[in-house]
Amino acid sequence: MIVDINGVPTEVAARPGQCLRTLLREHDRFEVKKGCDAGDCGACTVLVDGEPVHSCIFPAYRAADRSVTTVAGLGTPEDLHPMQRRFVEAAGFQCGFCTAGMVVTASTLTAEDRDELPARLKGNLCRCTGYRAISDAVCGVVNTEKVADGSACGRSLEAPASTRIVTGTEPYTLDHSPPGLLHAGVLGSPHAHARIVSIDTTAAEQVPGVQLVLTAKDSPAVAFSTARHDSRVDDPDDTRVLDTVVRFIGQRVAIVVAESIAAAQEGCRALIVEYEVLPAVFDPESALGPDAPKIHGDKDASARIADPSRNLVAELHGSTGDVDAAVRGAAAVVTGRWTTQRIQHVHLETHGTIGWLDADGRLHLRTSTQVPYLVRDEICEIFGLPRDRVRVFTARVGGGFGGKQELLTEDVVALAVLRTGKPVQFEFTRTDEFTVAPCRHPFRVDVTAAASADGVLTALSIDVLTDAGAYGNHSAGVMFHGCGESVAIYRCANKKVDAKTVYTNNIPSGAFRGYGLGQVMFAIESAIDDLARELDIDPFEFRRRNVIVPGDEIVAAHLEGDDLQFGSYGLDQCIDLAERAIRQGNGEPAPSGWKIGEGMAVAMIATIPPRGHRAEATASLLPEGGYEIRVGTAEFGNGTTTVHTQIAASELCTSVDRIRVVQSDTESVTYDTGAFGSAGTVVAGKALYAAVRGLSARIVEVAATASGRRPWDCTLGPEGVRCGDRFVPFTDVLASAGGTLTASGNSGGLPRSLAFNVQAFRVAVDEATGAVEILQSVQSADAGTVMNPQQCRGQVEGGVAQAIGSALYEEMRSDGSGRITTDSIRSYHVPQFADIPRTQVLFADTYDRLGPFGAKSMSESPYNPVAPALANAIRDAVGVRLHHLPMSSDRVWRAVNDRRTSAE
Repeated sequence: MIVDINGVPTEVAARPGQCLRTLLREHDRFEVKKGCDAGDCGACTVLVDGEPVHSCIFPAYRAADRSVTTVAGLGTPEDLHPMQRRFVEAAGFQCGFCTAGMVVTASTLTAEDRDELPARLKGNLCRCTGYRAISDAVCGVVNTEKVADGSACGRSLEAPASTRIVTGTEPYTLDHSPPGLLHAGVLGSPHAHARIVSIDTTAAEQVPGVQLVLTAKDSPAVAFSTARHDSRVDDPDDTRVLDTVVRFIGQRVAIVVAESIAAAQEGCRALIVEYEVLPAVFDPESALGPDAPKIHGDKDASARIADPSRNLVAELHGSTGDVDAAVRGAAAVVTGRWTTQRIQHVHLETHGTIGWLDADGRLHLRTSTQVPYLVRDEICEIFGLPRDRVRVFTARVGGGFGGKQELLTEDVVALAVLRTGKPVQFEFTRTDEFTVAPCRHPFRVDVTAAASADGVLTALSIDVLTDAGAYGNHSAGVMFHGCGESVAIYRCANKKVDAKTVYTNNIPSGAFRGYGLGQVMFAIESAIDDLARELDIDPFEFRRRNVIVPGDEIVAAHLEGDDLQFGSYGLDQCIDLAERAIRQGNGEPAPSGWKIGEGMAVAMIATIPPRGHRAEATASLLPEGGYEIRVGTAEFGNGTTTVHTQIAASELCTSVDRIRVVQSDTESVTYDTGAFGSAGTVVAGKALYAAVRGLSARIVEVAATASGRRPWDCTLGPEGVRCGDRFVPFTDVLASAGGTLTASGNSGGLPRSLAFNVQAFRVAVDEATGAVEILQSVQSADAGTVMNPQQCRGQVEGGVAQAIGSALYEEMRSDGSGRITTDSIRSYHVPQFADIPRTQVLFADTYDRLGPFGAKSMSESPYNPVAPALANAIRDAVGVRLHHLPMSSDRVWRAVNDRRTSAE
């Protein structure tokens, strides 16, 4: 059949049951993305005869003799469609994976439609932005500045990839199809705990197109963790590529490699597996009991599990002062138990990897990861390969939120490539993301807080239990981090922390934005708010009296070391800014008869993860007069690429369009721990700052020597160096330097500073239904020097939006026997355009002495104070304390009615 694709009549052959999305991608229309393959997210939106459709559910045969327009057909990077230009100028994206579909839909909107954007864009999801920037784009609001020479830091410049993102020409992980590409499929376990007795692969091997079947006997014997950190011993070695024991529903049983995804899936269905079903445990409290099944009872000390006989992954205990005595002498005491749910990251690009061998037999992995160097190192560990035989790199990554700080697809592809010698691709489905990929840790947090009559906090104690799931990836780190700054933010002489993280046969938990702080802050900030209420003290004022200030010791379970310092301090400003804004109001009226309440919460986070975060960078002068910078960190919507070009341009006295970036490739620089813990600016950026400063000095030195002047008489400019009355162009500089000029820099991630966020809400609650409407949202942030105001504002808005989803809607539900039942976006409430209010973002005026150009990190931290601030606002409105997330309308309604019933 003939389909007109972007104005070109194209002969295509649609298979029975094929959707338009896969047909287009088979013809290299990679701008059409896969986010769900269920019509839920809109990333695949194209125009069919001018009407927007979700191509993942549009039958391919229906496109015959019709016109199909993708985002690349609307315009090119050199000749943008007006809507594409608006998205560039408004900075209407972050990771950009949803942008192609979003732009296509938006291109069809009329002026009248712009008054109804929540309805018109309900079919397009964005997990990153919080939708305000998208609304601005559709409405023609310009938020960015044009490129110019001079200092770029502190300006809202466009992202370097912006024109490519809005035209669909910026490549993502799987936007590449090498000749002879094979596909891997995985058979998942139907049991939560079982021993694999036997696998009959005969029928699977006879499926047409199947090339290879892999089982545990083909798996390397090396145990590892899917979690990736600078030190691999931070996480227990409790995982194998393929194991003879499965510990959660969906765990890999076998891998089938075939010529197509369909053949691989058919091969998986043809496998005959005999299981010995083992006892399972799903409640973390029960998992600690003496009679609980030992999930990793076969592991010895080399696995670095605290106590396999008790299913204990790790534990933390520490105290200062005497909490019990302080509680006995307090004027007010609050105790309570708070619990949080499982949450999926729902980055719109699913996990995926393509691997191949080059002519020299070196393994190349193109993968969707936040940590390419750590993936390389662990692949080498698992398969016994030297580092120079493995290259790991990313294209642009379509979102992460911590979910891609794991090794989930790369080991499968590496094993398949090394066995077949052919290119292999393995991609998670959206269902895999919900049922196999690690989620946010569920927490149980008990809090005791006490204060004197004059509102001085005298005791703070927490007891924490987290559900690691079947494997311990990130669980120790999430537990330790969650019990850190959440407690340390308060000045209190008597503190106590007890925490455990335990194995169950649930889906594994992992890294998620906030890394445990959001869960513990939900509990602590709720308790602190109740304590202020007990003493009839305004919640803003209570925090002012009790938060730490420079000069105070930083104490959580223990006194923090000198590696954590006050590089700057803006928490006082943040409290003032948020209070002023929420008390001024925004004029948004509440529905008639609804109860109105205000709530706030504070948050603190270290700007760099503990226990090691390192980066190296290089900067080179190019013959044409531009520069090339090389950094190891990945871009996944965190905005580090933009900031890195701004750092380089500012120090090199040039414009950002003269900066070429090579990044997230293990061949680009020697090492980078990775893009997690909001380290892209304060670690990789600091390494780059050192590199460009070194290069700047070297250029001036060479020019000074060539001109016979002293270096301090020379000034670097965009085209060369002015040395007194003589101008030395870059061509002469390079010639004098022997043809090349390169400088390198590094950062060891120490010492670390502290960043602060304060969230405030005004809400309306309908007691008859439990519905919660956010009337006003304010977040103040201490980001130090705001390197790119529009981009940083977007990070805050996106964090708030994701946290609103976590607080009010999102929940991965289980059947109680380890099976996740919310296995699609449709059954899991990702916030849509209509769900998210505009958040007023206010920045404290600080300069951090530890960060590059005075900057701090600001990607994870905006998420953390949102849930408790909402809980406190709901409590203020209806007089009921919610103790469990999400605070969905049914839970709010039930809490209100339980209060009424008890009152009667």
